[in-house]
Amino acid sequence: MGRYNLAPQRVHTYASQLIQNKRLPSPPPWYNTIGSVPPAERLVRPPLQRSQLPGAKPAGGRKKSRLFKPLQLHYKEDSLRWEYFNDHPWELARPRVVLENDGRDQERSNWGVPLDHSLNRPRSGEMSEEGVKLDDEWDSIRQQQAGRPINGEAVVQRQAYLMSRGLSNAAAYDAARKEFYRLRHSRETETRVAREEALATGAFFGPGPLDIGMKLEDQQYDAWKTWATKEIAALKQLQGSAYTGNENEEGGVEAIEADSLQDDLQEVSESIPASRGGLEARGGAAVHP
Repeated sequence: MGRYNLAPQRVHTYASQLIQNKRLPSPPPWYNTIGSVPPAERLVRPPLQRSQLPGAKPAGGRKKSRLFKPLQLHYKEDSLRWEYFNDHPWELARPRVVLENDGRDQERSNWGVPLDHSLNRPRSGEMSEEGVKLDDEWDSIRQQQAGRPINGEAVVQRQAYLMSRGLSNAAAYDAARKEFYRLRHSRETETRVAREEALATGAFFGPGPLDIGMKLEDQQYDAWKTWATKEIAALKQLQGSAYTGNENEEGGVEAIEADSLQDDLQEVSESIPASRGGLEARGGAAVHP
């Protein structure tokens, strides 16, 4: 066996031997799965033979293995990301696509071009110092960066590029933010104008995310209001029933009934004249319950 535990690799072999010897009536449910997708050897961890508690001295004075301890990865853009998203927290709410084609998409991005390059289209026929048509170069760069989303990560990468060119952290941050704000403002204006033109030509748009969210919030508020009204009514009824009933601190129900009977007898005795035969009581409460 050595230092590696290969027992999980042999589970399928042992199960096959048991099935051939008719020790198992039928293959287990996991038999075909383990046969087609065997467990990886590198994921098998050997059992711990000594205490791994913090502060415990390893046996034999050897250090603990760092094989399965995750590494602390730090990138130079981490501080730039923290600064940007701390100033723009709502950018984290925008959906992002993290899927890449071959894992090297970042190498094909040209961060030397300003983020708002698509707004600065040169005039037709304008030439550069090298004799290249600027409008053709503009079209090629825009086509190359068509698949790159302009978001907070683009600002971070643009800032890192400007810092590598000699600008300070604050100057590069301001330059990247201004380019990003200008591009975002232009796209929002185009979207608003396109919506107004569509409405003018008879288009119909359903409720937006904010309208749907407000409607759901109103429904929840109405449901809570109905529940709160019922709870308040039940609480008032419970408080009112706590002070009703024939209870007394000294004698309870018997004491209250005795006091009521004594009052009735006093009322009747005062209404009957004092004679030997007596008279029938008329009116008032009965003498005997």
